[in-house]
Formats: sequence, C-alpha cells, structure tokens
Amino acid sequence: MGNPLNPARQTELQERARRHLWMHFSRLSAFDHQDIPVFTSGSGVRLTDSRGRTYLDGLSALFTVQVGHGRAVLAEAGRAQAAELAYYPVWSAAHPAAVDLADRLAGLAPGDLNRVFFTTGGSEAVESAWKLARAYFKAVGEPDRTKVVARDLAYHGTTMGALTVTGLPAIRDPYLPLVPSAVHVPNTNRYRPAFPPAVADDDEAFAAACAGAIEDAIVAEGPGTVACVFLEPLQNTGGCLPPPPGYFARVREICDRHGVLLVSDEVICGFGRLGAWFGADHYGFHPDMITFAKGVTSGYAPLGGVIARDFLAEPFLTGDVSFAHGITFGGHPVSCAVALANLAILAEEDLLGHVAAHSAGFRARLEGLRDIPLVGDVRGDGFFFALELLKDPEDPSVRFSPHERQSLVRGLLAPRLFEAGLICRADDRVDPVIQLAPVLLCGDPELDEIESILRTVLTEAQKALADSR
Repeated sequence: MGNPLNPARQTELQERARRHLWMHFSRLSAFDHQDIPVFTSGSGVRLTDSRGRTYLDGLSALFTVQVGHGRAVLAEAGRAQAAELAYYPVWSAAHPAAVDLADRLAGLAPGDLNRVFFTTGGSEAVESAWKLARAYFKAVGEPDRTKVVARDLAYHGTTMGALTVTGLPAIRDPYLPLVPSAVHVPNTNRYRPAFPPAVADDDEAFAAACAGAIEDAIVAEGPGTVACVFLEPLQNTGGCLPPPPGYFARVREICDRHGVLLVSDEVICGFGRLGAWFGADHYGFHPDMITFAKGVTSGYAPLGGVIARDFLAEPFLTGDVSFAHGITFGGHPVSCAVALANLAILAEEDLLGHVAAHSAGFRARLEGLRDIPLVGDVRGDGFFFALELLKDPEDPSVRFSPHERQSLVRGLLAPRLFEAGLICRADDRVDPVIQLAPVLLCGDPELDEIESILRTVLTEAQKALADSR
C-alpha cells in the first residue's frame, strides 16, 4: 500500500471528476455507482491510486511507459529544457532538441529512413503519413494516388483521416461518413482466419493469402489510385496478431511492384515493445515510412511523428514546393528533450535485450494458462501478448454474443483483474481478449505475478460461467 490521500480530498476529486472530466473511450454511466480510479503516483512497474492501493502496470499505462514510472532523469530533462527554451515551433525554424532527436531517430531507423516529421501523438502521425503520401504523389505527377489499404479491425487512430485508416467498426461507425478513401483487407488472425483452415495452418500459404488480399485490393481499386498500405508489425486490435513468416517480404514486393508506399505503424510496436527499436527490424522488412509515438518518451511528454525514406523528401527540396502541413506542438522542445533522455535509458539499460531475453518465458507462462478451458489462444511477441477467451472449449467456432462478451469482460474480468492489482486490457470490442504489455523493466518476479493473478481471475470467471449455465 502507498500513501492514500485524505478522505476529504478523495471525495472532492470524485465529485469534480464526475462533473467536469470527460474521460476518453469511457462509458460515463459506468461510474454512477462506483468510484472513478484516480492514480496519484508511480514508481518503476507499479502505480498507486488515491486510496493508497498499488497495482502492477501490465499495460505500460497504454502501451507507452517503456522505462517505468517515476524516472527522475526524465522529469529533470523536461525541466532543464523548459528553463532554457520552453517552446518554439519547428515551422521554418529549429531548436537543438528537435535537431538532436531527429538525428537520433534517423540513426535508429532502418536503411534510408532519414527524414523525421514531428507530431504530438499517434493519430496525428498516421494522419501526417497519409497526407505526406498524397503530397508526394501529387508532387511527382501522380495526383490520383490518394487511397489507402489497411487491415480489418486494425486501430490506427481517432482523427478523421486516421479513423478512415482504422478498420474497427465500433469506433468508425458513429462518425460516418469518413474521409475517402480506405479499403480494408483480412488481418493475420490464424485463430479465426478469413481463409480455409488448410490455408491458415500452413505458414507459406497463409502468408501468401494475407499478402495476396492486399494485392487484390490494390488491383481492384486501380494501382494508379492507391497511395499507401498501413500495417502494424504486430496488430493490436483483435488481440496481438503476429504476421506469418514471409508476410512482410511479400507485402514489400507487392508494394514495390505497384508503386505503393508501405507504412509501418509503430505507435505501439516501436521502442523496445517487441525487443527491437522498431517492429520493422524485428520482422525484417523495410518500410517507406514509420509512424511512432507512445514509447518514444515513455509517456513523460506527448510526442509522435513520421520517419520517412529520403526519396519522399526529394520533391520538396527544390523550388517553391513544400509539404503544407504542420502542428503547433509537434517537435515541442520539452518533449524532444524527454525523448532523448528516454532513448538513452533504453540503450544504456539494454531494455531491448531484456525484452528479447524474457519474451519466451512470458509466453510460456501465458501458455500454461491453457489448462483453464476459458483460454482459447495465446499470441503475441516481445512484451505484447493476448489471451483470446472461448465460449465453448469443445468447439472454438462457437462465439460469444455481444451481450455475453460484455458480461464476461465488463462484469467479471475487468473489475476482478483491477481488484487483484493488475492493470491490463480486457477487451470486448470483438472476440474477448486480455491484452498484456508490461513495463519493459518487468522481470521474472513480475511475470510470475501476472501469471498468478490471471490464473486466479480466469479460474473464478470459468466457475461463474459454468454456474450460470
């Protein structure tokens, strides 16, 4: 237990939060009869709430806090930068922190990804990448190349352009019509594939089918109208969907053949989450752009951006042509200074190597939970895994109804996992999954703790489901 706030302060915070704070992706009615969680401090892999309870952060807050909470060196980096130069935009100007960080990111990114355009977060990064693709093709005489291809259920952000790229109906449908034009193709979910079992069970055939669906979409739309393909190295929504071997090599070849840009959305997968600087490194492919955010600062300050290959900047290097796009706080001096300090920690403490060394053990612990009938599949990579839950262990094709998913996730799993002291994501937007993305500092004791809490809560949920039938 940590130090709780006094009862009067707790009550005051609850009342004012209910009255004034509009929380993101939240059902505000859910807190009519229960307190809103209020976190007051963090240290290492743990968070403390206003009542003094501590929790293991098994989600890195939101796939973000790579190096852990309470890092004084990151706070000091921001303070020192603010004292020297608190703010100046990178609009026809520069400041040392932005220059140093752009240089550092270019050095970390694969191949000739050498140009860095800063934003303040992931949605803006995706929006900027699509705009850059359109601007580039217009500048080189192919103005009809405006469309994007992405995958079913994939989450790429919430601004209107990024939401168009997103393939998750639950968050798209309330805002239709969206920005034209995106086409969505099957994702790489082998547990519930869009292809026959014989295809999904064979690595080469499954990679060919999934990549082939991208080519089919490009051809159907007309190759001369497609600007880019957006792919996460390991897809988040749907429950940590890894690529089959050879998939990205095939996609790269398809994009090259049709003159389409390949964008690797690394907002979650970058900066050590998969045990490498970027997911593109981990899976061995060379994108034309990388979008990033979250882990670049470990959440200590807001920052995102696009890292682009040299050729994408070439049309804008001469004459009066410019990429007519900018964001007031993109490349903020304080955020850039924090990012540089964060990247130094990742390198000096070899947290990428730490993740690579512990990933197999993390997977093994989660695989051990398969003896609970409710656990149907375990998938993921690095420090990014998901458990998919089953309604009928004898027949995985039987799926929970939307109401059953909500009852299981919101009624049983999410509150009990939180009560047990584990912050993770229990997601009911599609087939129910529990996602885990622990702080990269986690070692064997924390991974054991995650496994123990999951076992207890899933066993309880299994019994509750059995009793209700």
